[in-house]
Amino acid sequence: MHIFPQYLGDCWLNSYLSVLCFSVKLWASAFGGEIKSISAKYSGSQLLQKKYKDFEKSVRVEEIDGVKLVKNLAVKMEEVFRKKAEATRRLVEAAEEAHHQHEDNPDLQYEYFNAVLINEVDEEGNNVELGGEFLLEPNDHFNNLSVNLSLSVVQVPTNMYNKDPDIVNGVYWSEALNKVFVDNFERDPTLIWQYFGSAKGFFRQYPGVKWHPDEHGVIGFDCRNRKWYIQAATSPKDVVILVDVSGSMKGLRLTIARQTVSSILDTLGEDDFFNIIAYNQEIHYVEPCLNGTLIRADRTNKDHFREHLDKLFAKGIGLLGDALAEAFTILSDFNQTGHGSLCSQAIMLVTDGATEMYDDVFEKYNWPERKVRIFPYLIGRESAFADNLKWMACANKGYFSQISTLADVQENVMRYLHVMSRPKVIDHEHDTVWTEAYVDSALCMCVLNLFMQKNQGILLGVVGTDIPLQELMKLIPKHMVQSAVICVYFFRNPWVRICYHKQCQKRRKPNYSSVDLSEVEWEDKDDFLRNAMVNRRTGTFSMEVKKTVDRGRRVLKMHNDYYFTDIKGTPFSVGVALSRGQGKYFFRGNVSVEAGLRDLEQPDVALANEWTYCNTEEQHEHRHLTQIQAIKLFMMGRRPHLRCDRELIQEVLFDAVVTAPLEAYWTGLALNKSENSDKGVEIAFLGTRTGLSRTNLFVPADQLSNQDFLTAEDKEGVFNADHFPLWYKRAAEQVPGTFLYSIPFSTALENKSVVLASTAIQLLDDRKSPIVAAVGIQMKLEFFQRKFWTACRQCTALDGKCSISCDNDINCYLIDNNGFILVTEEQSQTGLFFGEVEGAVMNKLLQMGSFKRIMLYDYQALCKDYAGSSDSARTLSDVRHNISCFLLEFNLYSWWNVDLSVKAQRSRGKTMMVPCDTEYPAFVSERTIKETTGNIDCEGCIRSFVIQQIPSSNLFMVVVDNKCDCSSSPPVTMDPIEIILKFQKDRKKPESCHPFHPEENAMECGSATCLSSPLTAALLPLIAATISR
Repeated sequence: MHIFPQYLGDCWLNSYLSVLCFSVKLWASAFGGEIKSISAKYSGSQLLQKKYKDFEKSVRVEEIDGVKLVKNLAVKMEEVFRKKAEATRRLVEAAEEAHHQHEDNPDLQYEYFNAVLINEVDEEGNNVELGGEFLLEPNDHFNNLSVNLSLSVVQVPTNMYNKDPDIVNGVYWSEALNKVFVDNFERDPTLIWQYFGSAKGFFRQYPGVKWHPDEHGVIGFDCRNRKWYIQAATSPKDVVILVDVSGSMKGLRLTIARQTVSSILDTLGEDDFFNIIAYNQEIHYVEPCLNGTLIRADRTNKDHFREHLDKLFAKGIGLLGDALAEAFTILSDFNQTGHGSLCSQAIMLVTDGATEMYDDVFEKYNWPERKVRIFPYLIGRESAFADNLKWMACANKGYFSQISTLADVQENVMRYLHVMSRPKVIDHEHDTVWTEAYVDSALCMCVLNLFMQKNQGILLGVVGTDIPLQELMKLIPKHMVQSAVICVYFFRNPWVRICYHKQCQKRRKPNYSSVDLSEVEWEDKDDFLRNAMVNRRTGTFSMEVKKTVDRGRRVLKMHNDYYFTDIKGTPFSVGVALSRGQGKYFFRGNVSVEAGLRDLEQPDVALANEWTYCNTEEQHEHRHLTQIQAIKLFMMGRRPHLRCDRELIQEVLFDAVVTAPLEAYWTGLALNKSENSDKGVEIAFLGTRTGLSRTNLFVPADQLSNQDFLTAEDKEGVFNADHFPLWYKRAAEQVPGTFLYSIPFSTALENKSVVLASTAIQLLDDRKSPIVAAVGIQMKLEFFQRKFWTACRQCTALDGKCSISCDNDINCYLIDNNGFILVTEEQSQTGLFFGEVEGAVMNKLLQMGSFKRIMLYDYQALCKDYAGSSDSARTLSDVRHNISCFLLEFNLYSWWNVDLSVKAQRSRGKTMMVPCDTEYPAFVSERTIKETTGNIDCEGCIRSFVIQQIPSSNLFMVVVDNKCDCSSSPPVTMDPIEIILKFQKDRKKPESCHPFHPEENAMECGSATCLSSPLTAALLPLIAATISR
């Protein structure tokens, strides 16, 4: 073998390095040739490439029209949303009519199916009251839950009485919804849960399903606290909560006050803004960082304020006038900034009394317009000051409640929602409200249910249905985007919410529902894409992006073209991202239906489980069909009403025919006893751009080293609704003709020792040629490593005694293009990042440009928080407090950005995981550098190393001499660091706003006690004057 000096760089600096370079080159070449031969032979890659070549003249390559693609997608999604909206409108009409026909009867006795009590029996075996026999059958359409498709059930919060007259009457008249529920489901079998959330507190759900309380026998669910209910029932609002912490509030009263404030926070949604002020003789902002302003009522902010409520203590005297003035000033100033809800405003007053009416304060700040509603909550049993507080409510279009015990809190707090919803109800606005994605991957759509004919301004409740995101994802023509990034974005007003993206699926923070687009496409520094989609524009955008794969440990660099448009009739936008190059092209093939169906029905063939070739969900009679069965019936004309994607089916039939010869090829290898005698190769597999896959086992299934591979357990290794398999995507990014080798992280962590090898198949020898398929094998790690060590024993010495050997003089490693170790003498290091083992060498490789460090961001991270002794906890609290101030200040208007890393010194003690944002590095090799050498100075000792690419692969051999101790050099790790980010984000406000209505009855303003005659006389002229305006 002749080695050319120009390829070896520094190898000629000294004889030792020259021999080392020569040996490494020899070993790399030998191993590369051997492992590629094995991979190509058992995967059948050359055969498959030839078979596609044979059809070259009968296929047509086309460039994907991204604009047309996204517009067609928007039209299809518009149809899905329209059908769901129609279903809820039918529920609205039925509910209003049923209530109109019903006369409330306080003595009504009615047995209904209680969701908790159905099918429950007493000690004697008899059905319990409100239980009864309720037929339940498993249904795969509802996640295999046991349901009743004929009836709904009713859930009543644990803190409410099941037979309260209001509950019984509401349940009685809402039974009329059962018929509509069933009819909706028959019209649209893709519907899932339908429901009616009553303003009285009960929740009617279809189909009927049994609810199970927690270990304490409690079901804390109250539909009126859910985001979908709050958004549909009320207009966006700015709220200041005033809490009396004067000396008279000590003990139980302060406990009730805290719970009252917490319950008020439960009723605020992400369209709302708030702040909390505690007052005695002074004004105390519960969060000192937020003096004089309001903050968005998202879950994180509300939880932050709840933590501060426990720090309140009572002392001194209460100067309510100063607190009211402060609250009015905040609301006025904040409104003038153009931020916040720009709709309704309210002051919630939690106190044990008011010695006067403070009409001078109201006259200065709130009259005559009365833009700010006042909602006083009198804490305690005494009613000496009830008249003053109720007068405040009535004079300012609010509502007065008295709360005597903790049990009274929930229902009394809820009463203010009736008042806030009155303008919407009187306007008879059935606003369709679309929420963001929920944790169970359902996009919830709700329609406000109103009633006017008998009791003006009375909210009956909210009806709604869920839209599974999977239903929307099925609309994507995945065979056209193939190895491109499959990103579909949905946005809702008023704040951008991304309802779907593969980056969001790896794990969820507590209270996670959705993330902002800027947290996914973070390379869009100027927010061009985000702002365009927030404002529902149609257009295109391009940028270089970095996408993480394999549990965030690897990175793919690509150039994406984005296409976006609005979805008519909704507040949503949809966008699609296509990667340039091969991802911009697809091809159309053609074979006979008979040949295609014959090869499609072979036992080694499977279709992508979450792809929709035929929509078997639309008609009940089609639900039992597999996709292959549905395709056969459709193509043979036996089911004319079955809706299928004819283009996709034609392409999958083409792939079935082209890939069919591999079944016989693999079988021949398996039957040849002289082949694979040590069973080092376990599986051969292929996948095509149409979602078709074939597999062949070379060993019995129970002997597989990794039995999860290519199963539903291996989510990144199979075709899903949102992505192609990882081995397919990564192979598509490699140079054509090369194999990609890796140890799957999903298995390496569990010590399942396998190596995957895959390569992409191109249709044509052209840069515009699309990737049509990928093939690969799974082999035992021990088999793979043995081939490596065998190659490393080769040398050119005539006597067979090598002057350099991995056995003693040097440390030999085999790493991949992301720096992860596949082979090393120390088995425990297998799968680790190379920089953790050889930090000094990795640093040198980064300096020389052989590898590049790429910084990535994780906005769904969980960080460890340490709690130690009281002293250490206090120190941590101080650090956290400063950080919180920073976060809260810039979260006021949905701001989040600034390059500030936070690495607080943690104290020893108990740890817990808390939500955080992190920055972490990934590493990728420089493709143009095939080999290089370097020297490292380890405290005066010079250590040499050689890195050499393995031909036709993504692998590198790294050889390091071991004569120096470089253990003092710090490792290069992929550890994340916590960061805080802030940017000002563009938002679109809700289009619907109903702050007041001239027909409101302001005298419906309180409970618990009646106004005294003098106060009534004082109030009536005020109310009259208000009405006249």
